[in-house]
Amino acid sequence: MSTAVIVYVLTALGAVVVVLTRLRLGRGAGGAGRLEVGRRLLDLHTGAGVLALVVWVAFLVAPADTVVGGSGVGILAIGLWWLVALAGLLILVRWLPSRGRHASEGRGDTWSEGPGLSILAHVGMVVGVAVFTWAYLKEYV
Repeated sequence: MSTAVIVYVLTALGAVVVVLTRLRLGRGAGGAGRLEVGRRLLDLHTGAGVLALVVWVAFLVAPADTVVGGSGVGILAIGLWWLVALAGLLILVRWLPSRGRHASEGRGDTWSEGPGLSILAHVGMVVGVAVFTWAYLKEYV
């Protein structure tokens, strides 16, 4: 399988992670876990994710001799993807066990019994962004 195919598949999966995270934790959804996810963190994840997706896809489809297909736009897109991945890992913090007298129990939701879906999505996002970075360096450096 070629590197380009892997990058395109991971790009689609990255879009799914951004959208499903927003749907799962958006307004009133609450989501599973032990802690509520801050609205700003979720907005950062969604905003950076949408922007990363738009810039990255534009970079991938634009000819290399154009501004959009140039290396600066690719670096910007990869930086945005790393921001999305780090925000996703911070979202996973809600699953860490709480200790103490007033600690709350974890909550389930209708999408999963536990943190499996979130771990798969956000650790997968980090791996995907590492592949994007590797593919970029392989092609442009």
